[in-house]
Amino acid sequence: MSENSERMRTMRIAVAGATGVVGRHVVDVATERGHDVVPLARSVGVDLTTGAGLVARLSGVDAVVDVTSVPTQDREESEAFFGAVTRSLVAAESTAGVGHHVALSIVGIDDVPSGYYAGKRLQERLLAEGDQPWSVLRATQFHEFAEQVLHFVTVGPVSVVPRMTSQPVAAREVGEALVDLVEAGPSGRAPDLAGPEVLPMHRLARRVSRARGLGRLVVAVPVPGAAGRGMRDGSLTPGDAGVRGRTTFDAWLGA
Repeated sequence: MSENSERMRTMRIAVAGATGVVGRHVVDVATERGHDVVPLARSVGVDLTTGAGLVARLSGVDAVVDVTSVPTQDREESEAFFGAVTRSLVAAESTAGVGHHVALSIVGIDDVPSGYYAGKRLQERLLAEGDQPWSVLRATQFHEFAEQVLHFVTVGPVSVVPRMTSQPVAAREVGEALVDLVEAGPSGRAPDLAGPEVLPMHRLARRVSRARGLGRLVVAVPVPGAAGRGMRDGSLTPGDAGVRGRTTFDAWLGA
């Protein structure tokens, strides 16, 4: 725990997407720092897309961290999901008196025409144009993404993995950075967060398969069109010095 964290008052932090890859780390880090965590999920009577149950759940909450996601590459579906969740959260926060909305986004979404990224761009735009105090952290893909891509397109033992230049970061460090933003207060667009190394995703997927004993045969395929070019040319890595994570892919895999 940093000296800054020790000086912080205990906060009540609501987490949308609390059981996801990053969400569980946000919960862990916030709890370790002495904050009170409020998960936002259907299991506790909350519907993030309609806003049902949100206002009551946000009673006494100081900040909301949104790390929700949706498994789609369709632009309409992505925009519908992120638009609905962001509008519902912001409206409920305003009613409940929540003073800060923190959202996780993705490095490079302005330069790669992906349907999923269109939803993230809408999410950022709604926050920037709204009245609710906000912070947005863009991060690169997580180390865990290398295992996820093994299951995106499969044919028997073969995993078809897109050729992609990545700078993966530990999900735990993303969780730490999000809680740092909560503690700092509304900051607008925060510096991008990336991992310490630029690496090709298909090679990381092969290493995960070997280390986990998954037996997958990884075939790297270039995605066609502008989106594929952006994935290959480094558009999904930060274009400036920015903030770098500490955990290398090898260290994460070994752990």
